[in-house]
Amino acid sequence: TLLECGLHSSPTPLAKLIGQSPAMLQTRSTLRKYAVVDLPVLITGQTGTGKELAAHALHHLSLRAQKPMVAVNCGAIPASLIQSELFGHERGAFTGANARRQGLFEHADGGTVFLDEVGDLPADAQTALLRVLQEGTLERIGSHTPIRINVRVLAATHIDLEQAISNGRFRNDLYYRLNVLRLHMPPLSQRGNDI
Repeated sequence: TLLECGLHSSPTPLAKLIGQSPAMLQTRSTLRKYAVVDLPVLITGQTGTGKELAAHALHHLSLRAQKPMVAVNCGAIPASLIQSELFGHERGAFTGANARRQGLFEHADGGTVFLDEVGDLPADAQTALLRVLQEGTLERIGSHTPIRINVRVLAATHIDLEQAISNGRFRNDLYYRLNVLRLHMPPLSQRGNDI
């Protein structure tokens, strides 16, 4: 085997979610169940609890594992650029758009898109994301031609999206499209000796 030859493969994403506490055993069990169901998953939990690792494990164990997984931190991209990054743009769509550009969703076609800090998406990007989830299509900025795509959307947040809906900062209909399956990453305080 590879291990006998001294060659070590890197651990799978699921193996990186370490711990034997009841909370982590339950989390890994739920993750395995959700991985094979081709529906959106909303991953919640405090910062540092392994939400991105869980997203990678969901993709790795899914039927889409041989296709691309694209991860994007929605809070790290300026609001003025997020739609172009996610959905692409046509040449001349705005100042500086010198060529057509595919967005991250097109790059992930057939695979998975992981939207970290989805609660930070501006309103116009929320509307475009809702269209992807409802219709399976997107429109590049500067185009009115729908492009059919096939992606599984995984989203993560550390903020309370229900509260963001109440405050008018997050779309209620988008929340229900993202929250089809919910995976809550347990806080460190519930992981006992795992720490």
